Amino acid sequence: MKLPIYYHYFCSPLPYGPTLALQEKIHAIQLANRRSSLPYKDILLLLQHRPVYTPGRRQSEDSVHDERLKLTRLGADFVTATRGGLLTYHGPGQLVGYPLIDLSRFTPTMGVRDYVCRMQKSLERYLQEAHGIGCIPSEHTGVFLSATTKIASIGVHVRHRLTTHGFALNITKEPLSWFDQIVACGLDNVKATSIETTKRGDVTMEEVVRPLVTTMGRIYEREMIELDISGGGSVEKAIQELEKIAEEGGAWQTEPITMMERRGSDWSEDLSPRVPKAV
Repeated sequence: MKLPIYYHYFCSPLPYGPTLALQEKIHAIQLANRRSSLPYKDILLLLQHRPVYTPGRRQSEDSVHDERLKLTRLGADFVTATRGGLLTYHGPGQLVGYPLIDLSRFTPTMGVRDYVCRMQKSLERYLQEAHGIGCIPSEHTGVFLSATTKIASIGVHVRHRLTTHGFALNITKEPLSWFDQIVACGLDNVKATSIETTKRGDVTMEEVVRPLVTTMGRIYEREMIELDISGGGSVEKAIQELEKIAEEGGAWQTEPITMMERRGSDWSEDLSPRVPKAV
């Protein structure tokens, strides 16, 4: 019998550091319980981050020092990730998915390449079925609409057959001006796009979450169940704690400070306290 994957969507954008800490905590719980033959859940966290640039774990501090200084002046955080890959951006208007699942629960045990391929296929299938957006094959990891246009990134980390990190899909236009400040994922001839930009119409996060979860369930061949975080488990409690942090975060920077300066705007005009609706 295949065990379900339990998912949770955070309505308010999350700071990167505490979200990374939550992934690590869930990973540790899963590993400890597996070693002790205790039950544990496979989890899918769905969320938006507050504006943050993240280099990969193999990028040294010396190699990103200048970028750190430049990008934090724009109003974003800068935090080194534990995933592979190079510098990228996460922020509101982008749906991030962190599957925290045990690959050994698949029969046979799912390899990392198959896991990543299914993740990419899930995103491509969702875009085609829900929005009529076609994707093209690429030699690079991620989801591309053309050789020079990318709509989603993928970066994972697998330890002891347990996964962390995942994907980031651009939904609205908001992330694009932040992407324009960097060479994302080391691809200097590729620009970021979004569902909203491609469709030339408004798209909300509420429209995306459930259909994408359903598509992932089909591709991974697992039942997807919304997690009841009111339960008393350690994972549920950790998620509740992060929900409180998100609610206390308040407004966020909606675009780089350089763009505000060009329009002669001031800081307060662009700190719009937008909180996504629950889904």
